[in-house]
Amino acid sequence: MKTNSLLKMSLLSFCVCSGVHAGAFPPAPAVGELGSVIMDPYRMSPLTAVIGLDTHTVSDISVLVHGKGKNGVDIKYKVSDTAMNSHDGIPVFGLYADYKNTVTVKFTKNGKAHEEQYKIITGAITNDYIDSRNLTALPQIKVKQVSKGFEDRLYFVNSNTYNPNGANLNWATPKAVGAAKTDPAPGGGAMPFDEVPMNYVVDTQGEIRWWMDPNKVYDGFDIDANKRGVFMGLNPTDHGTYTWLQGQHYGEFDLIGRMTDFKLPRGYVDASHEINQTSSGNYLIRVGKQNYRRADGSYVNTVRDHIIEVTPTGNLVEVWDLNKILENSREEVLLALDAGAVCMNVDVDHQGETVEIEQDAPFGDIVGVGAGRNWAHVNSIEYDPSDDSLILSVRHQGVVKVGRDKEVKWVLAPNVGWNKLKDKVLTPVDSKGRKLDCHNASCNNTDFDWPFSQHDAKLTGKGTITVYDNGGTRNYEQPAMPTMKYSRFVEYKINEDKGTVEQVWEYGKDRGYDWFSTVTSNTEYRGDRNTMFGFGGSANMFSKDGVIGRINEIDYKTKDIKVEIDVTSDKPHAPHYRALILDLTQMFNY
Repeated sequence: MKTNSLLKMSLLSFCVCSGVHAGAFPPAPAVGELGSVIMDPYRMSPLTAVIGLDTHTVSDISVLVHGKGKNGVDIKYKVSDTAMNSHDGIPVFGLYADYKNTVTVKFTKNGKAHEEQYKIITGAITNDYIDSRNLTALPQIKVKQVSKGFEDRLYFVNSNTYNPNGANLNWATPKAVGAAKTDPAPGGGAMPFDEVPMNYVVDTQGEIRWWMDPNKVYDGFDIDANKRGVFMGLNPTDHGTYTWLQGQHYGEFDLIGRMTDFKLPRGYVDASHEINQTSSGNYLIRVGKQNYRRADGSYVNTVRDHIIEVTPTGNLVEVWDLNKILENSREEVLLALDAGAVCMNVDVDHQGETVEIEQDAPFGDIVGVGAGRNWAHVNSIEYDPSDDSLILSVRHQGVVKVGRDKEVKWVLAPNVGWNKLKDKVLTPVDSKGRKLDCHNASCNNTDFDWPFSQHDAKLTGKGTITVYDNGGTRNYEQPAMPTMKYSRFVEYKINEDKGTVEQVWEYGKDRGYDWFSTVTSNTEYRGDRNTMFGFGGSANMFSKDGVIGRINEIDYKTKDIKVEIDVTSDKPHAPHYRALILDLTQMFNY
C-alpha cells in the first residue's frame, strides 16, 4: 500500500509538472463579453491591439476608435472573419499615444447583436534614432487646410532618417579580369544606401494614429546586412497588407504588425524604392545584379537597374536587365542632374551645380554611365495588366514602358541623346492631336512639359498616367538660381498606336520654389473624391531647418486645395519618401 501511494504521488507530480512545462497558463482576464486586450501583439506597432476571442464565436464585427476631444477624428472599420481569424481576435487600429482611448466594438454572438466599450491605455511612442535632430525625436505635424468632406482622411507617411555619413557596410566586388593584384577592386553596388525607417499614420487633426517601431525592421547599431537598407516600396494589396522592401529582403505587413519576410533570390542585391504586384500576385522588385560582367571583362554590382519578378513563394520567374533594354550611356540627362541632390545623397555645398561625369569614375552608387554606376535609378514600377507590361519611372532617363518581351513600347522624355530608341520617344501633341513646337528639351507656346528627374508613374484607371515631376533637371539644365525650380503633379494621355503624348492636367507650377521637392515624392488620381493626391517629400531640403513632406489633395476640377498637411523632420536635409491615403474599407475587411 505504501509503495502504491508513493507511485500515485509520483505520477500526480509528473502530470502537474508536465502541464506547467507545456505552458498551460490562462490568459489575462476578460474585460467584457470577449477576451483580454493584447497590446502591440507583434511588437511592431505600439498603437494597436487585439481583443481576444476567449473561444467565443462572433461575426459581423465593426470597430470604432473614438476621436480625442471635440474635433478628434473617429476611425471606423469593419473586420472580416478572415481578418479576425488571422489575428485570433479583433484588430484595433488607430489608438492615440500616451492616452486612455475609448473603443466601441459591435459584433454578433449566438445570433444576438452585442455592443461593448473598451478603455485602452497606450504608452508614449519612442524613437531610438535621434542623432542630429534639433527639437524632437518625432515628426512635427502642421495642418494647414482640411475642407469639409475630407475630415476622415488618414495619411500613411513612409519616411526615413537620412544618414549623412552613409552606412558602415559595403559590398566587396571582384577585381576586373586580368587586373594586377595591387589594383584596387571596384566599389560595389548600393549597400551604403541605409537609413532609419520612420513610418506613421497621421489624421487631419495632426495626430499620429499609428507608428512603426523602427527596431522591428532595422538595427543601426549591429553589423547585419539583413537589418539594414531603406524601408520603402509600400503599396497596398487586395488582402489588407502593404508590400515592403529593405536592402536584402522584402515581404508584406499589415497594420497590426503581422509580417512576411523573404530574402532576395541569390545573385541579386540592394532592393530599394519599389516593390509592386502583378495581377497574378507576383512581386515586381527593383534590385541590383551581383557580379555582373561588363563588356570590358570587369565585374560589378549594378545600381538600381534590374527588375525581377518573383512568385509569392520566392521563385524567380523573370528578369528585366535595363542595361540591355535601355541606353545606359546616355549622358545628356545625367550631366544636367543637380550635384547636391542625386538619389537621396544630399550635398548642400553643391546645390544647383551640374554633375561631373568621368568615363573612368569608380564603380558604386554614384552618377555615371554604364553598368556598375547609378545611370538609371528606377524609382517606381507600375504593372499594366492590359498588355502584361511594366511602366517604369527611370529618374535619370525618363518614363518608359517595357513589355515582357523586353522590348520598349514607348519613352516619355525629350528626344535628346536617344540612339537605338529614338523612334520609341513619344511626340507631344495638343488635345486635337496636332504636333507641338518642341525642340531639344523645351516647348514653345504650350503648357506641355515633360517630367524631369521624376518619381512615381502610375495608371489612373481612366486611360491616363500620373507622374510626380520633380523638375530638378528641367530642360536638361540647372537654372541661373536654384529658387527658379518648381515641381508638378502632372497627368498624361498616351496614344501608343500613334506614338503621341498629350498633357491633360497639371498642378504646382504656380506654387514655385516653396513647393519644390528635388527628390522622392509621389502622386496619384483618387476617383473616390475626384482629387489629385500627392506628396512632395523634400520641400525645404536645402534649408538648415526641417525638411517638409507636404501632403496635398487637389480638387481635380477646380484645382482648389482640399487638404494640405506638412510633416516635418527636424533633422536637416533628411527627405521623406512617399505618402499614401489609407483605405480602411479594405484594411481589415478582406
